[in-house]
Amino acid sequence: MPDPRVEKLADVLVNYSVAIQPGDRVLIQGETSSAPLLRAVYEHVLQAGGNPLLIPQVPGIEESLYHYASDEQLAFIPEPMRLIIETYDATIGIRGAENTKVLSNVDPAKIALRNQSQMELMETFMKRAAAGDLRWVGTLFPTNAHAQDAEMSLREYEDFVYGACLPDMDDPVGAWQRFSAWQQQIVNWLEGKDHVHVVAPETDLHLSIAGRTFINSDGKHNMPSGEVFTGPVEDSVEGHVYFSYPAIYQGREVAGVRLWIENGKVVRATADKNEAFLHQMLDTDEGARYFGEFAIGTNKGIDRFTKQILFDEKINNSFHMALGRSYPETGGQNVSAIHWDLICDMSGGGEIRVDDELLYRDGQFVIDFE
Repeated sequence: MPDPRVEKLADVLVNYSVAIQPGDRVLIQGETSSAPLLRAVYEHVLQAGGNPLLIPQVPGIEESLYHYASDEQLAFIPEPMRLIIETYDATIGIRGAENTKVLSNVDPAKIALRNQSQMELMETFMKRAAAGDLRWVGTLFPTNAHAQDAEMSLREYEDFVYGACLPDMDDPVGAWQRFSAWQQQIVNWLEGKDHVHVVAPETDLHLSIAGRTFINSDGKHNMPSGEVFTGPVEDSVEGHVYFSYPAIYQGREVAGVRLWIENGKVVRATADKNEAFLHQMLDTDEGARYFGEFAIGTNKGIDRFTKQILFDEKINNSFHMALGRSYPETGGQNVSAIHWDLICDMSGGGEIRVDDELLYRDGQFVIDFE
């Protein structure tokens, strides 16, 4: 029997997250293992009057690319994809891996080359998104591979995923609208502030947010969502930070990441696992050693680490920072081929002060945002 939550999620994605209107050109992408949600989204786009283009991806196809492609082929961007990013009105991406470790043994230099080749396309995407010309959302369809990473059964993981995406099964859109209004109070409080100081185990970090804009991430781009984020002033980040959760990137797990930062730049980096990969990603380009994002996770439905960044970066008692590219709508100016989120648990004594006022302690806001 079909899971009714798939239809509910498709409705939220199409009619809330990207708000498809008649005539909109819509790209839908995802692995064939997420076929039930791909089909439901396709049908909801049609019902909303949009013109969907579905590009399904065969599981493991990326492994074939990295195994057989020359450097020239890795750097190639198909013209149809360029045209889509330059002209389409909306994109809906659906993750749903059969094997989350498929790229674990790929040469990191090839991954870096592929990332660099995508920079122009990524810049176009982000500029159009910041200007409101391209609406986008990404989500995840629960599969056994993701459930295994999260150390859950598939049934448990489905409940976790849909619980985070559909906080009120009777009225999920209304729930996200109410959440957006609550979170906007945090954004309003942060407006006009200048300085952030973060203290946590093995972490003492200063950064400037002067002139930067905090974004209310309320399900319009990521589903689930639940974070407030900005781009720190690029050369302002100072101190050291320990990211207590493993950092997952391109199928690699880098655990125990410790970074030392001077004038905004990572000058020293260690990791307990896959340190060589960390260094290679930091050397992708000049911008990879600077931070493009500072964020606080707020989704109370996400209460555990699952090795899936779409969920993990919104863990309710965490903050995260991203190495690499900034989101233009924040005022951030860092440019890089990577955007790598790294997460820190704040429940064990962490504090965030803004302009010397305590905002956050032990994973909770101390200011009462009603």
